[in-house]
Amino acid sequence: MARQKGENKQVQKPNIIFILADDLGYGDVGCYGQKDIKTPHIDRMAAEGILFTDCYSGATVCAPSRSCLMTGQDTGHTRVRGNMNRKGQRVPLHPEDVTVAEVLKGAGYDTAIIGKWGLGEPDTTGIPNRKGFDYWFGYLNQNHAHDYYPKYLWRNEEKVDIPEGSYSHDLFSQEALDWVGKKRENPFFLYLAYTIPHAYNEGGDEHGMPVPSAYPYENEDWPTPQKNFAAMISRMDRDMGKLFDLLAEKGIDDNTLVFFCSDNGPHAEGGHDANFFHSSGPLRGIKRALYEGGIRVPMVVRWPGKIKPGAVSNQPWAFWDVMPTLADAAGAKVPVGIQGISMLPAILGQEQSKQHEFLYWESFEGDFSQAVRMGKWKAVRQNVDAPIELYDLSTDLGETNDIAAQHPEVVERVRVLLKTARTDSEDWPVTIP
Repeated sequence: MARQKGENKQVQKPNIIFILADDLGYGDVGCYGQKDIKTPHIDRMAAEGILFTDCYSGATVCAPSRSCLMTGQDTGHTRVRGNMNRKGQRVPLHPEDVTVAEVLKGAGYDTAIIGKWGLGEPDTTGIPNRKGFDYWFGYLNQNHAHDYYPKYLWRNEEKVDIPEGSYSHDLFSQEALDWVGKKRENPFFLYLAYTIPHAYNEGGDEHGMPVPSAYPYENEDWPTPQKNFAAMISRMDRDMGKLFDLLAEKGIDDNTLVFFCSDNGPHAEGGHDANFFHSSGPLRGIKRALYEGGIRVPMVVRWPGKIKPGAVSNQPWAFWDVMPTLADAAGAKVPVGIQGISMLPAILGQEQSKQHEFLYWESFEGDFSQAVRMGKWKAVRQNVDAPIELYDLSTDLGETNDIAAQHPEVVERVRVLLKTARTDSEDWPVTIP
């Protein structure tokens, strides 16, 4: 039957791949200023897509950051607000916590997660197959994920033995290629949560950055942990290139929206010196800090034919914006009660009319700390009794000059937000004066 004049054509939903590195710093890839570590495929991704200068992770450490990513909520509202609760227990996502996978699955997507989860132990309500993912392969537990040569991994709800000497990152890359390469009728969503370049904390300084080969840095006059750290990142970059090649071979490159970012700032563990490669770039702080170096992360987005090549945006956004952004691209509805807003207009180079009044973070790593960004203003409070620090990011990106005393009216706005821009959590109780 001929299509009638004025009849709407069915819009083809894009495939979506979200690649998440683990403890990769703002300055650890070439397109963000890295000079020594080779990342040609990530750099090419930026040249063919859009690079965001002001994108933020959900938190300063793994589990809460990923909870924000999955639920569209900031750390003042999401279920998982720390790697462990105040009783030293891991908290899983609950049935009522709607994930981006559930949102996209409801819109007709095939869904998969490969890599590191961290939001639900075995037989809990938080395992990936109970949170919207059709297929799952990897580490449930973030401590288990330190081990790059594991004895077992999870495939769906089954524990599977891993051949001795298998490097988990390589297994994840092959699983991703196999899954994307399958014939399917539906659009797909792949959450590829690599563990690179997280340290094997239990290995100590000499064995804390394990990788099968230090290539292409084996002849560099660098300490072994730094060679291996760089080799890890280049290995991930290599495998991302394989994934892009597969998209082109399958003829789905133009209809696949790909994101690349990191879950928080760079670490100083496993012998890695975050200053050696200037992993935080021009930013202050590293992982576990609420200064920019702990939460501002690289974010590159590629969608050929939809995104203007070589675009750069200073649009501020954060992990809780990912769910509504992907839902917008997929034509899906998001749950009520999230803090995120769609950043699809900014990604496509259009006017981003809807903006955040502020972005809010809280951290339970040690003392309870909080941070707020409002436009050019960035505020940090190290604990509930500490003074509020205030920085002007437009002139002081490195957060070196605390100007709270010069702007009492801004500090007072922040003080109100630090108390009201959050909900109480029974797992992470805190009293804010």
